[in-house]
Amino acid sequence: MGASSFFALHSDLDRLQSALQQHSLVLVTVMLVKGSVPRGPGTWMAVGGEGSVAPLIATIGGGQLEFEAIAKARQLLQAGRFADAVLSEHALGPSLGQCCGGTVALRYEWLEVSDSAGLAERLGSAEPPPMSVALFGGGHVGQALARVLARLPVQLHWIDSRDEVFPSGLPESIKAEHSEPVQGAARDLLPGSSVLIMSFSHAEDLAIVRACLERRRERNDLPFIGLIGSKSKWASFRARLRERGFSEAELDGVCCPIGLPGIAGKQPEVIAVAVAAQLLLQASAAPPSMPEAS
Repeated sequence: MGASSFFALHSDLDRLQSALQQHSLVLVTVMLVKGSVPRGPGTWMAVGGEGSVAPLIATIGGGQLEFEAIAKARQLLQAGRFADAVLSEHALGPSLGQCCGGTVALRYEWLEVSDSAGLAERLGSAEPPPMSVALFGGGHVGQALARVLARLPVQLHWIDSRDEVFPSGLPESIKAEHSEPVQGAARDLLPGSSVLIMSFSHAEDLAIVRACLERRRERNDLPFIGLIGSKSKWASFRARLRERGFSEAELDGVCCPIGLPGIAGKQPEVIAVAVAAQLLLQASAAPPSMPEAS
């Protein structure tokens, strides 16, 4: 895959802004919910006419509710511009063929290019803040992982000692940094970052792990440090880091190998999915306590 097509998928907000340059849309927003429902308040989708450049952007949860909402939005589009928002309420029971059992109130709003200003801020604020991830390494697995994370609510800081490894056309959610020495970037990671280490050499990997452990010792603000590799690689690293004064508790705070257990396969794409799943699981859990320095 060429660098120009590395990130063919842009964010929903980017697609929305681009589509508004070419045609009007109807914005459908979840306003109120009661009981069990697919998505919460603030969730949105934008609907264009069939055959338009962007007939559907984002989702309010799928199923019959979304099917009917799309149909209603297209009826409104065909009728022409409307000034006042249209509200509708849907019970997710037998009438819709969805067994969630809750109720959803939807708001339909006409959008055109003049509405672009402030739209990203308004819609983006409805979503939870993205997870901060620092990825050290731009090799095959790093590239595959960056592609996966670009599709998730993740703010990625991508770091390598080789400047030429980064593809062009990265989305705004990815900040690429050339750092030499590469471990020097550990000092400036965003607090709360989950760190993934997969550089092109074991020497760099060891230096990055050490720098991240020192950062964690000083500031206690890196909730996850993951290292690619085998158990034997980590055993070797662990012995060398122990010689450098790190306690067993501190070393227990490094995850190696990385990736959700039980997912087999060594292809870069398989590893990337397993690591992304592990990050999502880790982010969903209660914040882990940091190991104490001895």
